[in-house]
Amino acid sequence: MTIAEGNRLPDATLIGIGENGPEEVALQARLAGRKVAIFAVPGAFTGTCTNAHVPSFIRTSADFAAKGVDEIICISVNDPFVMQAWGEATGAAGAGITMLADAGAGFTEAMGMAFDAPAVGLIRRSRRYALLAEDGVVTALQVEESPGSCELSAGEALLARA
Repeated sequence: MTIAEGNRLPDATLIGIGENGPEEVALQARLAGRKVAIFAVPGAFTGTCTNAHVPSFIRTSADFAAKGVDEIICISVNDPFVMQAWGEATGAAGAGITMLADAGAGFTEAMGMAFDAPAVGLIRRSRRYALLAEDGVVTALQVEESPGSCELSAGEALLARA
């Protein structure tokens, strides 16, 4: 089943890099009582993800905060070390965007957003999407048809629904 507006996000444990290295992030606990924007990408350091998707959320991060969004989270089926390096390389970390790894693709699969593109080396990756959640319930969801597109899931498009 693919997640839809009005659904509660699946319970998942993602991984981020904290002061002492990798640390588990219980997603439901992180979302409780908060308004959060989440965007997911097929892969860190890939073209559209690096040149369009992350920059769109950097550009709009202050506007999301002004609309009451407590946190912007980027999720990818990568390891947490790659996510940390990518956040630093793109400026996402400096903009306050939380970079989290779905290393085993468990969250992505529970969302119904997993896909494979073996011809380009992407196995068990996430479709490109963006959503708003309030207290863990999806209030807006925008999913791209093509993993190379970043229009519906761009920061500006999601901001219009915040």
